[in-house]
Amino acid sequence: MRNLVIILGDQLTLDNPALQGFDPMQDHIVMAEVAHESQHVWSHRQRITLFLSAMRHFAHQLRAQQFPLTYFSLASHDYPDLPAIWQRMLQQHQPQAIKVCEPGDWRVWQSLQAVAKQHATPLQVLQDTHFMCSIDQFKRWAAKYGEKNTSLRMEFFYRGMRKKYNILMAGDAPAGGDWNYDHDNRQPLGRQGPQALVPAPGFTPDAITLEVFALVKARFADHPGQLEAFAWPVTREQALTLLTHFITEKLPQFGPYQDAMWQNTPYLWHSLLASALNLKLLNPREVIAAAEQAYVSGQAPLGSVEGFIRQILGWREFVRGVYWLEMPGLKSANYFQHTRDLPGWFWTGETQMQCLSQCISQTLQTGYAHHIQRLMVIGLFSTLAQLSPQQVSDWFLAVYVDAVEWVELPNVVGMALFANGGRFTSKPYVASGAYIQRMSNYCAGCKYDPKQKTGERACPLTTLYWAFLIKHEAWLASNPRTRLMVKHIAKMTTDERVALGTLAEQRLQQLAYL
Repeated sequence: MRNLVIILGDQLTLDNPALQGFDPMQDHIVMAEVAHESQHVWSHRQRITLFLSAMRHFAHQLRAQQFPLTYFSLASHDYPDLPAIWQRMLQQHQPQAIKVCEPGDWRVWQSLQAVAKQHATPLQVLQDTHFMCSIDQFKRWAAKYGEKNTSLRMEFFYRGMRKKYNILMAGDAPAGGDWNYDHDNRQPLGRQGPQALVPAPGFTPDAITLEVFALVKARFADHPGQLEAFAWPVTREQALTLLTHFITEKLPQFGPYQDAMWQNTPYLWHSLLASALNLKLLNPREVIAAAEQAYVSGQAPLGSVEGFIRQILGWREFVRGVYWLEMPGLKSANYFQHTRDLPGWFWTGETQMQCLSQCISQTLQTGYAHHIQRLMVIGLFSTLAQLSPQQVSDWFLAVYVDAVEWVELPNVVGMALFANGGRFTSKPYVASGAYIQRMSNYCAGCKYDPKQKTGERACPLTTLYWAFLIKHEAWLASNPRTRLMVKHIAKMTTDERVALGTLAEQRLQQLAYL
């Protein structure tokens, strides 16, 4: 054997660079399902199902095209983890080299290096050409940007990517004259709620997916999450169908309401394409091109198109670069030294706080929540409640179908929790319950009142928000982005501060019962 080609579970594309120059007479592919990948965090059953079904469909595609492949299905072996599978293949075949595309997880990368070293086999880790900015390119950008700035900013990276790829550009200027339309894209839904929503296309499970359903129900019966609502694309064809649906039915309304939330309405106008992108069933270039064409043809307004493209060309590429720039330290970052355990209701959704009950119950039902539900409800509470960043991050990695560590960890630890001290964010994302009341109808019928910061009906988010401001008053006052947040604290009497602090401490001691 010349090359043992390893294809990981989130590298499901024939454009995988490890397949370039593949010779079926000399090279061999290995793919493997192992329990450890579902158990190192307590993975949602829909997340397990998505990965296994998509992997099996891709294996079927490889075999149909006559690629020699050894596929370890979960029921066919008792190897505990991926390194054990790789060691077996190396011992059996003694290849001249190992080829693999850059993994999306520092842990897996370390394991690859260790196994290759143990067997004295050259390891070729190939640049992941799925992404539009390589790891080395991002590091060079970060070094240059860091010469004049103390922290990285996605906005300036994003503008450079727009120019580099000539996306939404009019010569050297941005289309429409502005680089982003955030100021237009933060509208609440109003009392009438979402109107004229078109349901996302469902994908009838085929024999492969049904077999995975049965496996997951039997093997991972104690794992969180429900399977009944599973509707994620597991093939490239299904992913393209979902992309077309989003461009034609949802993109025009996506922009203004991308931050809005509504009870029992999980998807709104969001694309639901993240899992397909992160498994490499879709290429970001084709997704961006489809959105840009919708603007050019007059099918969707610039604000919606720019907001969507920024998520992919800007934020997605940026956080991947940050992940590889900051690892392994990002994994243990804890700027505020928060250490509280996750309340048990993070795994059930059974809390009296309506906003968190809605977002977590939806997550357990579907394996999905959109970016504001993750950042400004679950992430917000986690910061204010002083939860351990590592426990919160592991929870996010476990419960969302689109979670791969390169995208999950910087989003959670860096952005949602500010646990890396603002390496790429200018301020912690904290707010009172009033923000959630403004952007959703979650507060309707809730036990707590977002306008009250003390008293029996005081919203825990509001109480903990003001306690956070008091605790970090001097630090927040020194930051131009947060200076206004703490101005009102100066007007508080000593009695008001004491009452607020006392209630906040009670809330923190009673997290499991909120």
